[in-house]
This record gives sequence, C-alpha cells and structure tokens, in this order.
Amino acid sequence: MRIAAALAGTLVLLAACDGLTHDASADRPAGARAFPRADRPVAPIVSTRWSSEEARDRVNEADDIMDRAGIRPGMTVADIGAGEGYYTVRLARRVGVHGRVLAEDIMPEVIEALSRRITREKWDNVSVKLGAAEDPRLPDNSFDRILMVHMYHEIAEPYAFLWNLSPALKKDGELIVVDADRPTAQHGTPPRLLACELAAMGFRMVQLIPKPTAGGYLARFRRSTARPDPASIVPCAMRD
Repeated sequence: MRIAAALAGTLVLLAACDGLTHDASADRPAGARAFPRADRPVAPIVSTRWSSEEARDRVNEADDIMDRAGIRPGMTVADIGAGEGYYTVRLARRVGVHGRVLAEDIMPEVIEALSRRITREKWDNVSVKLGAAEDPRLPDNSFDRILMVHMYHEIAEPYAFLWNLSPALKKDGELIVVDADRPTAQHGTPPRLLACELAAMGFRMVQLIPKPTAGGYLARFRRSTARPDPASIVPCAMRD
C-alpha cells in the first residue's frame, strides 16, 4: 500500500510538472515554440502609423528610403507591417505596372482598411495578406526586397518570424529594416542587436545608413548562410 501510495504521489507530481512545462509556452503560437524567445523586451503595437503621411513626404522619406534600398521599376517587394499603407502605395508607384507589391500585417482590421484603400485608389499591382506573429506567410523565392519600416521592435517572435521569412527572398534579394536607434522597449532597435538577431538567422548586414529624416537608420541585409535548425538557435543576450 505504501509503495502504491508513493507511486501515485510521484505520478501526480510528474503530471503537475508536465502541466507547468506546457503552461510556460501556452502564451506562444504553436509555430513559434520550437524557437527561442527574444532575450529583450518586445514593444507593443500602439499605432498603425509612425507619423502622418504629409509630414513624411515633406522630408522625402519614402523616395529616399526606396532609393537607398535600390527599389526599381519591375521589382517585386513585400511591405511587412504595412499599417495604413504609406510605403505600400509609394512602392506600388515606384515598381510600376510590371512590378508587384505585397502588403502584409498581422491585424485583421488593418488589412481590411488597407484593402479598402488599395481598391479605392486603384492600385492594381498591390495585394494584401494577413500574416502572423511568428510567420509573415510569404511565398518562397518571390521578392527582390522585403521592407520592415518602424516595426521590427514589435515582432513578438523574431527568431521564428525571420526563419519563416528567409525563403521568401530571391537569391540576390535584400531585407531592408528602418528603425530608431533606441531600446526595443522604447520602440526602436539598436543596430548591434538587430545585426545579432539577423545573423542568428543567416543574414549579413551589408550597409547601415543613418536616416534621421526617417526617424533613425536604414539597414540592408542579405542571406549569407542557410537557415539554422531551430533547436540550435542561441538568442542574442544583449540588453537595452
């Protein structure tokens, strides 16, 4: 009887431990649980816009960023975290009728509003897509450029997100990140932290350009190695 009681007690403890282990990842999407968490704060999404479109155009923000990113007519470009579509429509104008723009966001209401804008303004070379916190859900080998403007610090699962994003770039494609040089908790990403997290996913920074008119800097990345096995990823231990 004592042995049976002890065994029963052990099974209860093991079940409790298993429950604790499960609960530790219950707040994460199933597709992210094979990847490490970011070892730094993730900024909450507080707005669908960084600044007004009029203010941004006064300092020629979009044209300057697109010039620096090498975006030309005929290209296929993804606008990740598209929000209200400031870059989406300007990218559409730049790539022209022979190019394509895919606007992605993770908020259904944002995608719905952007879809209405695209239809209203008759941007026939633009499509919109609902992504997820751990996966932008982009088609493989499709994009010359992928833009992430003032949103990297809001990615809740950066390692899973970047791992899933990587195959979407064409062989010579580039990932373009625009952000502020301040801690992620203050809605920015220090360039060293950005370079470290992307390097963990097989990306190499090829250029870092100060861009005060865009609120910080522009960083260009290319794939340099294959995607790592998720279990081998070591999160960057850099603190804000």
